Amino acid sequence: MNSISQIDLLGLVAGTLTTLAFVPQLIKVWTSKSANDISYVMFILFIIGIILWEIYGLEIHSLPIILFNIITFILGASILILKYIFESKNVKATEINQ
Repeated sequence: MNSISQIDLLGLVAGTLTTLAFVPQLIKVWTSKSANDISYVMFILFIIGIILWEIYGLEIHSLPIILFNIITFILGASILILKYIFESKNVKATEINQ
């Protein structure tokens, strides 16, 4: 059985920290039902970057890159989807009230 290398351990710690950084934002968007301050352009570019990192991780067979980019993609895409859903609901509510 292969033991985990120190550099992979470093990657796992780094991936854990950077991925967990998105959890409070996702919770805030979910609980406030608003993502007005979140930029579509930033998150779309971010998600494209995550996809490219995932391809890179697969090519070099790096567990930390593969694992945490999948998780970060899910978190980032969730925030982007919630932004779209909440903005759509706000537009419909505004149209009804007019």
